[in-house]
Amino acid sequence: MKRKIIRFGVIGCGLMGKEFASSAARWCHLTQIDSEPRIVAVCDANPAATEWFQDNVSSVEATYTDYREMLANPHIDAIYCAVPHNLHAQIYIDIIESGKHLLGEKPFGIDQAANTLIMEAIERNPHVIVRCSSEFPFFPGVQQIVQWVAANKFGKIIEVEAGFWHSSDLDPTKPINWKRRIATNGEYGCMGDLGMHVLHLPLRFGWRPKSVRALLSKIVPERPDGKGEMVPCETWDNAILACEVDTGDQQFPMVISTKRIAPGHANTWFIRITGTKFSAEFTTKNPKQVSSLPYSPGGVQSWHVTDAPYKSAYSTITGAIFEFGFSDSILQMWAAFCDELTHGKEMAQPFYCATPEEAASSHQVFTAALASNRTGQTIALHWEE
Repeated sequence: MKRKIIRFGVIGCGLMGKEFASSAARWCHLTQIDSEPRIVAVCDANPAATEWFQDNVSSVEATYTDYREMLANPHIDAIYCAVPHNLHAQIYIDIIESGKHLLGEKPFGIDQAANTLIMEAIERNPHVIVRCSSEFPFFPGVQQIVQWVAANKFGKIIEVEAGFWHSSDLDPTKPINWKRRIATNGEYGCMGDLGMHVLHLPLRFGWRPKSVRALLSKIVPERPDGKGEMVPCETWDNAILACEVDTGDQQFPMVISTKRIAPGHANTWFIRITGTKFSAEFTTKNPKQVSSLPYSPGGVQSWHVTDAPYKSAYSTITGAIFEFGFSDSILQMWAAFCDELTHGKEMAQPFYCATPEEAASSHQVFTAALASNRTGQTIALHWEE
């Protein structure tokens, strides 16, 4: 199959930039997609950060320390941008205004004001495709739940719980990083860093909260700065948001939790939906399993646990007997983005990447959560505004 080559630039050559490069190198894993990313340029303010790409990615033709120079390169079609949150607004807007397509990291702006500026740039440039990184919905077990929601199997929804429990920061001796500082991460704290992963599916399902009551926690007050001193941790470690959803047809509670400190977990993502006719749950702690509970009046209430085979959104060379993991989900996300760049709405499968509108909705939820935590009140969200 002849594939359309999409020439990418990468801005931000850290962990996630390397993950994209790894996904591009594994493109032969996909069997039925007619597009392919090729990383031709990389940019980082720290020149040393681009060395890994020069050593490991043979397609790289140019390196930059100034992203504006990269954007002036007419041979680049699209950009992946993974930079601290305080840099999102300026860089994302410049990418969009340059006419290059963008897959950017969440939360699409350090706060709601920054996100509004990005959304205005998108509106001015409707020909540019802009999407937000969110890998976990591409797990086969989650894709199964997506199909069940689309089929209206749940009946009257009783409640929804979704979360991302990170736990990388349980060790108090771990040196502070930019995610612990309001100036670079934003006041959202763990919500801005993890929340889009959790809200992607509820928002895609149309489950926008009409109100939110937030419980935000700072657990480790200070950390080493790597220079022999202890410095304050300024951002929220954990957040639990109790939301009420009103779809017009029904109302139900939804709990959203984002945790940087969750003992015993290491990047556990989960969603649980209970309903009067059907319930379902998936967690990356058991990536091969999806749980469901079909119910009819008078019947037995019994959970069924079934292995979810390696059946991804885009076909691969991997057999159904093997286990799906993060490297597979990020490859699937990139396949969806490249598919949309090539075919627009006529994608090979229907599940597209997280949209800027969904990212903007997450900002409304996070901003309300901050207000709830400050006041101790339940905050109403007014989506019509």
